[in-house]
Amino acid sequence: MKQSTGPATDSAAAWWRLVAALTLSTIGGVGMWSVVVVLPTVQAEFGVARGAASLPYTLTMILFGFGSILMGRWSDRRGIIYPVIGGTVALALGYVVAGSASSLWQFAIVQGVLIGVGSSATFAPLLADTSQWFERRRGIAVGIFASGNYLAGTLWPPIVQHFIESAGWRSTYFGIGLFCLATMLPLALALRRHPPQHAPTAVTGGAGSPAVLGLTPRALQVLLMVAGFACCVAMSMPQVHIVAYCSDLGYGPARGAQMLSVMLACGIVSRLTFGWISDRIGGLRTLILGSALQGLALLLFIPFNGPVSLYVVAAMFGLFQGGIVPSYAIIIREYFSPKEAGTRVSATITATIFGMAFGGWMSGVIFDLSGSYDVAFVHGVLWNLLNLAIAGFLLMRRGRGVLARA
Repeated sequence: MKQSTGPATDSAAAWWRLVAALTLSTIGGVGMWSVVVVLPTVQAEFGVARGAASLPYTLTMILFGFGSILMGRWSDRRGIIYPVIGGTVALALGYVVAGSASSLWQFAIVQGVLIGVGSSATFAPLLADTSQWFERRRGIAVGIFASGNYLAGTLWPPIVQHFIESAGWRSTYFGIGLFCLATMLPLALALRRHPPQHAPTAVTGGAGSPAVLGLTPRALQVLLMVAGFACCVAMSMPQVHIVAYCSDLGYGPARGAQMLSVMLACGIVSRLTFGWISDRIGGLRTLILGSALQGLALLLFIPFNGPVSLYVVAAMFGLFQGGIVPSYAIIIREYFSPKEAGTRVSATITATIFGMAFGGWMSGVIFDLSGSYDVAFVHGVLWNLLNLAIAGFLLMRRGRGVLARA
């Protein structure tokens, strides 16, 4: 499939392309959320323990991460339309095959290899592609696109649960597969143009290169991945454990689920707001601002654990943390060549996904050892400080680079 040359950045065509990408991300995001909803039903049908029933989610997250890197490299070499089409076919096939699984292991493998990898094409690679279509409004454009992940988390769970109750989980999975195929393939055609041509970014001293920070491209990439892992270890504590935390406090899981919904809804607002902010202060400063506010919100979970105050703190956490992950895409576009954006953004997003997986597990371990989530919140704050330290280090290096050129 030959792609035509794209128009200028920030054009009307770029904004229409953003609408298509956001829709693709919202639909394709079902791969990360349906497995959570179907978990109790699958556990009951296959007669396994809760730990074993959680395996499909674990494999989905791991292979979503590795799939992001694979799809990012593919998009750098051939254009974004190919990984999106490939991911769509894998996603649709995965739902059809998973709905026919005769054992938990079959379900888990299909969920990870086909659904996890297929869904990965609709986030990090598309995030990188979106960043290449905007210059003056790159921050808000990236923020709008990144909200698709939270929109998927808001819309899909109740839809999936409704059809599981009315038609069964196997028919629901089959229906999701057909819906993805019918809607995502036409949307993919909106991505057939190549991004506009950008001036090459030199890695040996250009104004927007790692050399300005006094770092090699590999060193900067590693630091961004460590920072992404650290911030999402901290981020995972409330997102993964808020329902269990509310149950332990005696408020019930339903109240915890409501708080999670509030958190995700506020996360959408956060991504839009921080996108607007990053257009004015840049990616590094946006990362520092979001990281500092996230650390503050984590600390507030410890003393304020009443039912009303928890709603307030959960909302604050959503408003503070939503802009952190998109800021990495902004930073990469500021300091690396556009030709490497797909691979580098995907690698950093993969580190954040692994941070979420590790942080969610580690918080549970800490709770088992200490009998309290307070220690787990402190654990998250410490990881958050590592993220803040790396971002602050990079900003100081940037200031020195500017002074040296002056």
